[in-house]
Amino acid sequence: MKNHSILFLLLLLLPSCSDSLNFERRGNAGSDDGGLSHGMIVLGEQLEDPYSVENMTKAFEKLYPTKAGRIPLPSTNLYVRFLPRDDEQMKILESMGMPLLDHPVDFEILKEGDYYHDPAIDEEAITWQYAVVDKDFEFPEGISYEILDNCYIPTDTPGTKADGIDWKAVEAESFRLTGNAGMLKSGAASGSGVPKGRITVLDELYSPEPVGVSGVRVSCNVFVKFDECYTDADGYYEMSRTFTSEPRYRLVFKNENGFAIGMNLIIVQASVSTMGKCSVDGVDLEVSRNSDRSLFTRCVVNNAGYDYYGMCKASDSGVTAPPANLRIWIFQNLSMSAAVMFQQGAAIDRTIIGKFLGEYAFLVKMLLPDVLLGLRGKDDYSSVYAEAMHEFACASHYVKVTDEYWNKLMLYVLKSFITSGFVQYGSGTEADHGYCEVAQMWAYYMQTKMYRARYSDSSALFGTNFWFRPQIFIYMDERGIDEHKIFSVLTTDIKDVGILQDKLMYMYPECKDIITQAFMRYK
Repeated sequence: MKNHSILFLLLLLLPSCSDSLNFERRGNAGSDDGGLSHGMIVLGEQLEDPYSVENMTKAFEKLYPTKAGRIPLPSTNLYVRFLPRDDEQMKILESMGMPLLDHPVDFEILKEGDYYHDPAIDEEAITWQYAVVDKDFEFPEGISYEILDNCYIPTDTPGTKADGIDWKAVEAESFRLTGNAGMLKSGAASGSGVPKGRITVLDELYSPEPVGVSGVRVSCNVFVKFDECYTDADGYYEMSRTFTSEPRYRLVFKNENGFAIGMNLIIVQASVSTMGKCSVDGVDLEVSRNSDRSLFTRCVVNNAGYDYYGMCKASDSGVTAPPANLRIWIFQNLSMSAAVMFQQGAAIDRTIIGKFLGEYAFLVKMLLPDVLLGLRGKDDYSSVYAEAMHEFACASHYVKVTDEYWNKLMLYVLKSFITSGFVQYGSGTEADHGYCEVAQMWAYYMQTKMYRARYSDSSALFGTNFWFRPQIFIYMDERGIDEHKIFSVLTTDIKDVGILQDKLMYMYPECKDIITQAFMRYK
């Protein structure tokens, strides 16, 4: 929870730096879309949707004239758009499980990008969210929406023909009839067309071979036909639907564990890295530190979270996982990080926020991050991984102690930062410094432990140059008092290191000598 100072929220307005758009695509990724692109998506002309009921019916009648009158094509799905008025309504939509896009799917895309904002919508408001829902979808009350089209999307199974009808051929014919024949690929109507592949990232300190980007969502679509899935622990994914033309692929950084890595330049829960149109058979993506900076850091933070939540779920861990809906923001131009936990309910008195943020105080209420992750100067996998682990550990501690404790902790850091001349964590003499001492001992200890576990580096130490002493926990851990026992002690009454020592000895009297030695050694 490095530098909880609300002052740093001002830096949210500064643009993030970005490296050159350079990433490797291997195997079946042969596409000429130009690769990853940042900024706002540029739309071209509106296209005629081949999956509308009207167009699919025309294609069906042309290929199966004798069956057309006997097998009507009813609407299977609705192409809709929602206009949530605030973050709460956006969360309701996200909780419903449907893929949401911030741009329409029936327009030509002249330039790929991270996001789109409808020019008719105020820049400070959430833009239209486009989705494809079941025909019997129950629209949530209070959220504005518009039905754009009735669609017929075949529920085909790869390699089969339902009711003696080749629906892939019908789809292909509808593409031709609607003027979209140029999107079809040779053999697409008869090939498998089930996207699958692997998403990897290179961690040079860990292995010369790339590792999987674990539990990240891969999404693809052609017009209103969507599919998405999560990668497994090794980065492999496989969709369930077939596609007739090249889908647009996206990595959506909402992990299967629930945490989301945001934000784009708008209010969205999870950032998106768009890969553009690629093969109907899938795309492989290998990311490295020389790749696009945003994509690289998102992949590393995703993997750090996957590892941390996995550690918490292990039967012998005893460490409570961070909130399932943890919201993480990455800022390339910040050098400090903070687990502010605003979305979860933590807050500082509004007068203090207003005093230091002025006209930007609305950001706290409007955007509600949980973790601000500053990655300036962290250029390789291991340094980004370590930074992220610190904040995940803070988020676990928050779950244990909840809002009142966390508010006092943040207030200490803010005040001490100002009164000590902008020294990180203050001097350790200010009122309520014990909250910071206990929290940072835990966070730096877990950062060290998780880093050592990944890189087999027993010499790694984090946070040892401050006035608090995470070495105490590391010393105890090396002698059998592990993270389970330490975390069980970190309740709301542990407000300083003296109370911490007393409770450790009360709960683990058999380890009294080790505990005493640890505190004496690093007092």
